[in-house]
Parts: sequence; structure tokens; C-alpha cells
Amino acid sequence: MTDAQDTNLHDSPYSQESEHKALNDQMHRRLEERKLLEEEGVRPYPYGFDVTRHSRDIKENFLEETPETVSVAGRIMAVRKMGKASFFNIQDAKGRIQVYMKRDDVGQDAYRIFKLLDIGDIVGVKGFTFRTKTGEISIHAEEFMLLSKSLRPIPVAKEKEVDGQKVTYDAFSDKELRYRQRYVDLIVNPEVRNTFVKRSAIVTFMRTFFSEKGYLEVETPILQPVYGGAAARPFTTHHNALDMELYLRIANELYLKRLIVGGFDGVFEFAKDFRNEGIDRFHNPEFTQVELYVAYKDYYWMMELVEQLIYRANLAVNNSENTTFLDNEISLKPPFTRLSIADAIMQYCDRDISGKSESELRNIAKDLGLELDPKISSGKIIDEIFGEFVEPKLIQPTFIMDYPTEMSPLAKEHRSKEGVVERFELIVGGKELCNSFSELNDPVIQRNRLEEQAKLRLRGDDEAMVVDEDFLRALEYGMPPCAGLGIGIDRLVMLLCGEESIRDVIFFPHLKPE
Repeated sequence: MTDAQDTNLHDSPYSQESEHKALNDQMHRRLEERKLLEEEGVRPYPYGFDVTRHSRDIKENFLEETPETVSVAGRIMAVRKMGKASFFNIQDAKGRIQVYMKRDDVGQDAYRIFKLLDIGDIVGVKGFTFRTKTGEISIHAEEFMLLSKSLRPIPVAKEKEVDGQKVTYDAFSDKELRYRQRYVDLIVNPEVRNTFVKRSAIVTFMRTFFSEKGYLEVETPILQPVYGGAAARPFTTHHNALDMELYLRIANELYLKRLIVGGFDGVFEFAKDFRNEGIDRFHNPEFTQVELYVAYKDYYWMMELVEQLIYRANLAVNNSENTTFLDNEISLKPPFTRLSIADAIMQYCDRDISGKSESELRNIAKDLGLELDPKISSGKIIDEIFGEFVEPKLIQPTFIMDYPTEMSPLAKEHRSKEGVVERFELIVGGKELCNSFSELNDPVIQRNRLEEQAKLRLRGDDEAMVVDEDFLRALEYGMPPCAGLGIGIDRLVMLLCGEESIRDVIFFPHLKPE
């Protein structure tokens, strides 16, 4: 180990790492630079810096005739070090701006320190604004300060001309690497930030939309002794003090309904939910959804609310009635198409599923070329047929309504149709975006439904619901008529931002181990 590697790094991961592998050449050089900076009396990691302006604000408010004194901070992303003067670009939270530094202005000692800095280092600059001869709004540095020495080089894309065409190489473009190292992705691909800024704006809009209607934002348990509210496998953990199994919630529905029982007319929660299921571009085991429950309403009322919510959310973040998703131009202007699930299967598969037995449904699935697990029940068969042959074709917003009772044990029976419940899913861009019921509030029927689910679990359906005795007890005190809604925030952001994978709208998606 060289002295440069060892200096002042006894408590860092780099000294431990170096026992097992050599640092690459650039990291060796940066560690040597850190040592030289310390010898010059420079702290590589000081405590703070007074920032008065950001890059975008400076450019938007620049006045040629009135130079402005500013204090900015950011990461060095490009540098041209010359003899007595240098140019470098810094990137802050709002963009990039060029800095001009002259040795005679900052002093010989400070300029010598500047020459030890690298791309990736974070610096603070104080100076005045001006426009260069090439017309670029810049900052003329009068003081500068190192705020964080970057020991690991960041990937910087380069361009060169090949046969008259600009070719980019060394870009940080590998998708999996970008997901694993989102911090680097955000540095070198700053346009990625836009999606997450929009995500925040979408959530803020929805929260305001619900609150202005008088609904109360609440919090319910993430660790639950009995999981429920959806058909999914849970993650299981153990509570040592109570010596009991607990589950990460798969949905917050049953707790929010308890609050409706307790007398609130409308409650909602933005919730992290967890489902022990597969990972693909539409599924992540940890995801975000908002659930809303409003007393004295039904699923017809909720459809109109959803239309307005999504339409207005898109206007708020995109200033448009349309969005582009998976190369499809999608209109979000109400009203949306409404189809029962039976009518949708008839329309797209030319098969009538109404009133069919399990064996008849299996024959329909087989006729369509669908291979099924022999353990699944009628409801799952219908779900498989719909998911394979109908859902991908529903590009424009479509409410799929009136699901078979077995598929929806928490929904109220339909007021005029036998064998189905008052439930809808909104399908947009070929994927489910939200789910809603006229909520079942008859405790006797609800108990029967959950006991039927228990029988399905005995058949091998590990996603069937379990009997929650405390929830049933709450219903026995009386719950008013109620409409419930769950919206997948990640999928809504995908739709409104035009992103093709759920991993592109989650900062740190789950991945296989490196």
C-alpha cells in the first residue's frame, strides 16, 4: 500500500477495500490529490457553504447592464485548465453554468489548489455574472472553495466526429447499472430528475385534490398481524418482543374501512405496500399506492371522480389532455369507455363467460390456447383470459366493470346482475391503473366470502385472502355504504411521464444481487 492510499483513511471503506484489491489508477491519483490538498491546509470536506443562487435562476434573470454578485455551489462537470485562467462548468440542482477563474483574481495559492481539482469534485464559487465573447452567461469567480473531494471518477460521455457524424461514447447508459447506481445516473443523466420532479408534483396534486374535498389523510400500520385487502403473497417477519409473526401490508384497505366504521366520511392514505411476487417492468415488490374510502358513495360515483382526478393531474404536470405511453397517444379527457369484463372478453375473444362453470371456463381457456395451473379457480381462470387476450389491447382509458363475485370478495354484490359485484378496474395503455369497489358492508356475507377464500387457500391458492376476525368485528358494528379506490402511483407516473418501466419511476428499484 502506498502512502497516498494510507493517509488519513484508516476509517474509510477505501482503506478496508485496499486490503483485498488495488484501487484503479484514477482513484490512486485522486487520493494523492487529497493528500496534497490537506498538506496545503485545505479541508476536503468542510461543513457548509452559503448558496444564494442556482444556475437556472441566474440565466433566467441575467441583465447585461447589471452584473449580479452570486454565490453558487455544484459539481464540476467539465474543465479547461490553462496557464493563468481556466473555465469549468458546475452542475447544481437546477442545471449547469460556466465559471471563469483567473489566477490574478482568486490569488496564486487558491489557483494552485484549483489545479488539484477534478471532474466530479463539488465546489462553491462566489463572483459576478457576465456574458463571454461567445455569448454564454457565466460567473467570473472571485472566490472558490472545495466542498467535497470526489475520490471515485464519474463516467463522462464524450463526443467525437466520425464520417461527419457526432458519435457519443463512454455514456452511462447501461440500464441495470443506472438502476443500481441511481446516484451516478442522476449526476450524469440530469434529465432523469425530471421524471422524479413530476412524480412529486403528481402526488402533491392528488393530495391537494383529496384534501380540498374534505377527506382526511391518515396513516395505518405497515406491520400487520393479519394481512388482507388484496390477493397477493405477503412478506413475513418476526416480532421478537411479542414472539409473533407479522406481515408487511399488501394493502391498507381493511384498516381504512375500520376508520369509516369509526365515523369518518372520507379517508385516504399514500402507502408503501409490499407483495412477495415477481419482478418485471410493471411490478416491483415494494410499491406506492393511494387508497381512498368515501362513505355514502358507490362505484359509479367513484368512476367520475377517477376521470376528473387523472385528467386534471395530467393537466397539472403536462399541461395537456393527452399523454404518450409506449408509443401510443392516449387521450385522458373524460368520459372514459365502460365495459363489463364479460362484454370485454366477448368483444376481444368472441367467447361468452357469463354463468359458466369452472370446467366450462377451463375449456374456453384451452380453446384459446391458454395453459392453466390445475389448482386455480373460476375467478382466476377469467382473470387469466382477460389478462392474456384483452387487457393488452385496451390502450385508451377503459373502465372494466362487474367482475365475478369470486374475484372480488371485498366488493358488494351488483344491485341488478346475478353472480357479479360492483367493481371496476381502469385499464390504460394495456395495464391496470386503479381498482375500485362499492364496498361490501354486510358482515354476514363478508364472513362467508372470506371463508370461501380460506377454502381456496386449502386448494393451493396462496394468494387467496385470509379471515380477519377483527375486521369482521368492525363490520358488525355497522359500516355505511362506501366507495373505495386504490391507484398505483408508480404506474400513474409511468403513464403521465411516458416511462416504459416501473424501474424508471422508482429511485431505487429492487434488483438481483450484484
